[in-house]
Amino acid sequence: MVGADPPVLRLASASPRRRELLASIGVAVEVCPVDLDESPHRDEAAADYVLRLAGEKALAGSRDSSLPTLGSDTAVICDGAILGKPHDRAHAAAMLRGLAGRTHEVLTAVAVSGPAGLVDACVTTRVVMRPIEDAEIDAYWATGEPVDKAGGYAIQGYAAVFVERIEGSHSAVVGLPLFETAALLERQGVPYWNRAVSQ
Repeated sequence: MVGADPPVLRLASASPRRRELLASIGVAVEVCPVDLDESPHRDEAAADYVLRLAGEKALAGSRDSSLPTLGSDTAVICDGAILGKPHDRAHAAAMLRGLAGRTHEVLTAVAVSGPAGLVDACVTTRVVMRPIEDAEIDAYWATGEPVDKAGGYAIQGYAAVFVERIEGSHSAVVGLPLFETAALLERQGVPYWNRAVSQ
């Protein structure tokens, strides 16, 4: 695209949310999704799980590129269980009922592969949800938004009306902790706020 900044980072994810978050701090990316088995290992702690997947994605995405590569993974944790993306409407509804009126944790890990090797970070954010009526859950499912979201909701979308407050990083719940990501990019020599210079 004419006038666009050249990519300074490869993003090993198809997530438009992560691409938008990186763009918001001026990082132009080359998108290269990777397909990995995202099943948790037996007795794997949630933080270990998201860090492992973020690292595996970054390494897999970097194999045929000279650009530093970022991988990330997000998990919603409730009662010690990792809530993934809903299989269907009933699964999404069950997850939202379990989260409604309670506090849960969202863990997001980010890993960047580059000249400094593989560097990573994991951020935990506590999310407090108000009670949610079944009719609201049905209406929310009908929007199509919960289909590919961990825990069955998107804090940056329609589900914002369910979230009373958060304790931690909003951008991490969306999909990428920007404060920690910027620090990791700096360690790999990747500039943020990069802009093409007009000629």
